[in-house]
Amino acid sequence: MKTPLYDEHVRLSGKMVPFAGYSMPVQYSTGILAEHRAVRESAGIFDVSHMGEFRVRGPGACQFVSRATINDPAALADGQAQYSAMCREDGGMVDDVLVYRMGEEDFRLVVNAANIQKDWDWLKSLDPGAGADMQDESDDVALIALQGPAAAEMLAGLTDTPLGDIRYYAFAQGAVAGAACVISRTGYTGEDGFELYLGSGDAAGAWRALEAAGAVPAGLGARDSLRLEMAYALYGNDIDDGTSPLEAGLGWLVKWGKGDFVGRPALAKQKEDGLKRRLRGIRLEKRGFPRAGYDVKWNGAVAGEVRSGTLSPTLGCGIALAYLPAEAALGDEVEIVIRGRGVEGTIMRPPFFSGGSLARGG
Repeated sequence: MKTPLYDEHVRLSGKMVPFAGYSMPVQYSTGILAEHRAVRESAGIFDVSHMGEFRVRGPGACQFVSRATINDPAALADGQAQYSAMCREDGGMVDDVLVYRMGEEDFRLVVNAANIQKDWDWLKSLDPGAGADMQDESDDVALIALQGPAAAEMLAGLTDTPLGDIRYYAFAQGAVAGAACVISRTGYTGEDGFELYLGSGDAAGAWRALEAAGAVPAGLGARDSLRLEMAYALYGNDIDDGTSPLEAGLGWLVKWGKGDFVGRPALAKQKEDGLKRRLRGIRLEKRGFPRAGYDVKWNGAVAGEVRSGTLSPTLGCGIALAYLPAEAALGDEVEIVIRGRGVEGTIMRPPFFSGGSLARGG
């Protein structure tokens, strides 16, 4: 499948690869390293239109979204968003999602591209009832992520919306380059920035306007290295149906006080019994490129495998995420087996990179 921005990627000589059923650019002629640095130093734009968008409306919408997710949508005011997840009865993660409160009885759930049909079927199986009407908007909505310390400055010339009034994980209805748009101060890079939800037919015009304002087009490669420097989980790599939010370090999402939700009993039991493994960050002490599937040794024996790994463009060293026994502590030494050779590393508390514009206050 093609996103509404496919022709723009071809125009920019994007290296197209299959991703979650879509033809997506992994990089452009500038290369992954340059695109990564552009986001850290100025601003880049990503096509994220492959993501799925579900709308839930009606007097029972909040109650239904609360039952389906582990965070608490009732805590949101209109114009706010939250990171959340949906769990199976056994506590395994169906998907991680963004929940937007568009209005008092109106929510938007943003889901991962590879999970659109699975998530839709799962939500339908929960029986929203007559009070919560569900609509799949995925084909009608385009999504552009503008990320980097110069993002607000670049976007300001293309919108009349006062961007300074939009706080982190909040959004406003406005227009960008003349097109109606939801302007959300969210992202997946650790930098200040915005995610712009537009009609599919308006995407190309907005993309070109952002290019003209100075934003550098960036592909999947830079998106992955940027998110991994922040240790943001990627569904299908770091989290999946067989991992729980508690194991993945996402226990802060679970709002125990809100009442019942799918997976609550299993998660409560896991919390009471104690975790057997945790998703840990590993920083290599010597040169090496850790890749998914590489064995991780702790206390001299294989204790897990790399779920996500890269050579960090910002830090200049290998970084990885892996599930390790709960006893493996911060500061412990490990080895990642790269091409038959153990490369020394240290378990560290994420994120790997903490100097982004978000940490600096935008």
